[in-house]
Amino acid sequence: MADNLIESLALPQRLALTYAPAAARAPTLAVLALDTRLSQLVSQKREVMLAQMRLAWWRDMFGKPADQWPKGDAVLGALKDWPERNGLVDLVDGWEYLLKEELDEEALNGFAEGRAAIFGALAVQLGEERAQASAQQAARLWSLGDLAANVSEPQEKARIVAHAQKLDKIPEKLPRRLRTLAVLAGLARRGLSQGGTALLQGPASGFTALRIGLTGR
Repeated sequence: MADNLIESLALPQRLALTYAPAAARAPTLAVLALDTRLSQLVSQKREVMLAQMRLAWWRDMFGKPADQWPKGDAVLGALKDWPERNGLVDLVDGWEYLLKEELDEEALNGFAEGRAAIFGALAVQLGEERAQASAQQAARLWSLGDLAANVSEPQEKARIVAHAQKLDKIPEKLPRRLRTLAVLAGLARRGLSQGGTALLQGPASGFTALRIGLTGR
């Protein structure tokens, strides 16, 4: 089942996950798999009401005990032991912001904060409470770099890149248990510096992932 979840991830996430230490791999995969599932729901913006209904279903699930969740869903199965649900709900809320007609500042902030919340929660779950704020900042950076790479409209892309420049500071070096996030944030920083290019584009991006994956910087 874990293999199916890994295969569902986009290539940057899949590559970044390979640098997660064994103890962090399962919870990190669970977060990335949920994020991927939600991204698929939001990708059909023409069916906004349907996407909102599906997001509401996930929100409802996270309000119930895990033993009341439907069986057979790999993402729910990976999250059944997740200790604190607020971050999961925040991630759902973050993705819902992208259903707005315009990717304005509110939408960009909301999306970035959703990912920041779940990765802050992941830091705590992995015993890295002191790195929670840095994890949240790295998640914001990844959110905007990832989003910029996946929009085609030039004005929207430029708006996202400009918004990313408002982030307070470059995230501090993250602990090894959060190495997957460090890789994603580093790839996002590189893509944003080039105007919002794909996170993995050309050999240099692969070297960036390798360097951060091995050293954390």
